[in-house]
Amino acid sequence: MACTLDYIDFVCSQLNGIGEIRTRKMFGDWCIYVDEKPVVLACDNICYVKKHAAIEDMMSDAEYGCPYDGAKEHYILDIEHGDDAKRVVRKLVEVLPYPKKKTKK
Repeated sequence: MACTLDYIDFVCSQLNGIGEIRTRKMFGDWCIYVDEKPVVLACDNICYVKKHAAIEDMMSDAEYGCPYDGAKEHYILDIEHGDDAKRVVRKLVEVLPYPKKKTKK
């Protein structure tokens, strides 16, 4: 089951105010970028964020799972609690690198 557009709109509204937000449909689900960094994967109406030492304390009680077959384990972000979700995403935006530019062959 893929994410609904209503869910993607809800996630974006919950993250409103932390930076420039854009979405991109990938792998049948969605990647949510904040300030051009891929921060949230939305799959089956569940938000996933990368397991990272910088958010370990904030996510200590969070569930975790794999957003798709073959993916590494991610934290499940409770997007319903907007302030907490924003705090986690802000921290990830600080510490995650920008994606590498693809070179043309």
